[in-house]
Amino acid sequence: MRTGGMDIQAPSHWRCADFISDLHLQSSDPKTFGVWAAYMQATHADALFILGDLFEVWVGDDALQPGTFEADCVDVLRQTGSRLALFVMHGNRDFLMGPDLMAACHATALPDPTAVQFGPERWLLSHGDALCLGDHSYQAFRTQVRSAEWQQEFLAKPLTERQTIARGIRQASESRKHSDAHYADVDTPAALQVLESRGCQHLLHGHTHRPALHALDATHKRFVLSDWDANGAHARAEVLRLRWDDQAVRTERLSVLRPAMPPV
Repeated sequence: MRTGGMDIQAPSHWRCADFISDLHLQSSDPKTFGVWAAYMQATHADALFILGDLFEVWVGDDALQPGTFEADCVDVLRQTGSRLALFVMHGNRDFLMGPDLMAACHATALPDPTAVQFGPERWLLSHGDALCLGDHSYQAFRTQVRSAEWQQEFLAKPLTERQTIARGIRQASESRKHSDAHYADVDTPAALQVLESRGCQHLLHGHTHRPALHALDATHKRFVLSDWDANGAHARAEVLRLRWDDQAVRTERLSVLRPAMPPV
């Protein structure tokens, strides 16, 4: 993971920020979309950070056409981005989200990683995939598809062809999920290195679908966001909420599958 990126100083009027990731929104899952849309309407945080994989797939901003599922998602994002600070980071499924989408949503695109100062603490935000160094096949794939040359060539293809290619990639990914393949977690030495290079105490990321809090060493922590799936016996959809003042930052994990979101 490169150690450059954006630095954000939370404005003085911010006192609460929400973090979500790995919603994997898709037209075949209207229940998760509905839960997400209700949360987006309900939250009164000062800022919302979406740290990757908002969409199951995004094949280019020209997918945003009237009457589509993508247009429904952007309507939700636009309403939220019109009343609070909205930030969106690329994930491994939606890395082709571009400036037209961000403008339509009133959102700010975040480079990966991004450092943010909340009160007295400095946090590093990432999707997390670049730090899963043990997944060698994925890292090779990531290097390929994040190159400007690959993206230019892919985006030059007709929309329908890109959608067909994306379906094939998703099917291969689903097959791997149901196999005995081992998924690498974030590499601790790499996480500590990037934290120290950016002067941050805590890493906050998604991607692994393993929500937890890890102590990396005596002074650095790693907060992992929940994935979202509103279906089945193991349904899960959580928000990590930070509240702060001049003395400390407090964290809460909130399930949006409960009847109502707690007020800010």
